[in-house]
Amino acid sequence: MLNELNHVIDYIEERLTDDLSLEEISEYAGVSDYHFRKIFFYISGLTLSEYIKNRRLSEASMDLLHGEKVTDVAFKYGYQSIDGFTRAFKKWSGFLPSEVIKKGISKTFPKLSFVITVKGGINMEFRIEEKPAFNLVGVSKRVPMQFEGVNNEIVKLAESITDEQREEMHSLQNMEPYEIVNASYEADANFLKEEGDLTHLIGVLTTENQVSDLLEKVPVDAYTWAVFPNEGPFPSTLQETMAKVYSEWLPSSNYEVINAPAFSFTKMDKDKKDYAYSEVWIPVRRKTK
Repeated sequence: MLNELNHVIDYIEERLTDDLSLEEISEYAGVSDYHFRKIFFYISGLTLSEYIKNRRLSEASMDLLHGEKVTDVAFKYGYQSIDGFTRAFKKWSGFLPSEVIKKGISKTFPKLSFVITVKGGINMEFRIEEKPAFNLVGVSKRVPMQFEGVNNEIVKLAESITDEQREEMHSLQNMEPYEIVNASYEADANFLKEEGDLTHLIGVLTTENQVSDLLEKVPVDAYTWAVFPNEGPFPSTLQETMAKVYSEWLPSSNYEVINAPAFSFTKMDKDKKDYAYSEVWIPVRRKTK
């Protein structure tokens, strides 16, 4: 996958002045758009669109430094107006395009190159399971995306569950894992930057279809699931495991992630404060390329 990422970086580099869509890039990579964007973000720390914007503005800065006109540079890199380009350039670099020409000041953002880094030789435990179609049934709400720490909105959601809702969830639960799960789905387009919301559901897995108005039902198709057990301080260990799935396991595996609800469950240790066993379940499919 790292070799593929470097090929994609070269592909982007050759087309910085073209009308390049994110879907076209993912198609070139040979994986789904959803999978590629998530992998790219977790490895690089940037969204794909953010990287392309930074590279275009960096090249624009070099062109201005070499004496090209602001108008020509703006249209060369896809901006529809001089004002739009000037605002974007000022926000990115901290100075105006005209200052690059007059004062010879500049800012650069180099092309990315991905390399393999071995980190401590720690194996990542996982298993692959096939699961038939099921329903996620529980209570849900839109919550802000948060990669680290306790999400207070999810805490409030958990505290809002009534005895009646718990009783119905318990009666419907009939599939492994026989645990209360936390599922996430329907993330906003800019969720990778922690600027959007997603839907978070606390509930159970069931094959039952008859659900009362007290609970929400979310159908999930039959998928292959990559399951990642983890144990340690909560919630940091769970969140670190999730990050490693995308930054380390998926790039080196023969699987790509599917745009469907992922879920996890957590069993707190009674003897150790803020310590837990968790499992992360990610829907995947084998790569076709």
